[in-house]
Amino acid sequence: MALPIIGIVTAAPIRRPRTPAQLAGDRAERAVAGALQLAGWTIIGRNVRAGRGEIDILAIDPGPPRQIVAVEVRWRARRDFGLPEETVDFRKRGRMKSAMAWLLDRGCLTDGTWLPRLSFRIDLVVVEPPERRGGKPRMRHHRYLG
Repeated sequence: MALPIIGIVTAAPIRRPRTPAQLAGDRAERAVAGALQLAGWTIIGRNVRAGRGEIDILAIDPGPPRQIVAVEVRWRARRDFGLPEETVDFRKRGRMKSAMAWLLDRGCLTDGTWLPRLSFRIDLVVVEPPERRGGKPRMRHHRYLG
């Protein structure tokens, strides 16, 4: 005799502890978001899911011209394998363009936050350790696509 199915139980996703590198990347993203806000930018979201992609920081640059900006943040502790800027290739920029197109086509974030109708741009902000102990991290901001 088969037992009746009473209900379906779904398991919560397994949350793995963040690695030291991931934690350093999280700190870099917080530092970049803070620096952008101090510069007058409005942060719309962080770690924004957009279709199959993710945008580290989605913000509005007050301009001129006023634009929605997808910001990719790259943290590197050392330059043994080149500059952090060299890690963003045409494939990564293509995935970011696709994510932005998905968001703009939808007109809002997944949480329902509406996006203003503005042109968009993709930027890269590189964060490296401070030159001296206790100093601020070094940041380089690159504007990529309009």
